Amino acid sequence: MKSVKMDRRVKYTKMVLKNSFINLLKSKHISKISIKEICDDADINRATFYAHYSDQYDLRRKIEAELIDDIKKYLESGSFNDTDNVSLDMLVKIFEYLKENAELCVVLLGDSGDINFQKQVMRIVREQCISAWTSVKSINPVDAEFIYTFYAIGSVGIIQKWLTEDIEKPAIEMASLILKLANSGISAF
Repeated sequence: MKSVKMDRRVKYTKMVLKNSFINLLKSKHISKISIKEICDDADINRATFYAHYSDQYDLRRKIEAELIDDIKKYLESGSFNDTDNVSLDMLVKIFEYLKENAELCVVLLGDSGDINFQKQVMRIVREQCISAWTSVKSINPVDAEFIYTFYAIGSVGIIQKWLTEDIEKPAIEMASLILKLANSGISAF
């Protein structure tokens, strides 16, 4: 019973620290955010912060890793080997997840975010897409790399615009748009 209570307290502590950090990132660069500010905003003492994270960069890395893991789970539920390259259902789930976590995604993918995180997001599906395109569509590997880079950067841009400007388009419409753009370009090969 005691460990369940501790787990809930730890989850709560991490949640309020994460929320405070994200709120601060909206207005400040990470290098200008102090541990004291995060803790004051979260109403958590610094010793508690250091029990979970070494510094603000460690907190960001762990938040990014959590987001990456969640996206990977959605990607594993879909297929890259069908003729549409990726399943619409999988993309809809990813867009729903991104919308539910819009505040976090806007900060991590925006100007306050780490460019390496953005690259990591784009690399997540790289191998699966390129493998499907080269085998199913018979696209040569060099062209597949260029095509993937084009689509990955474009998709991240579309996601940023959708979330940053809070565009009222449902996840299914956004997923369909990305799929149409990808499939019409791939069909040229």
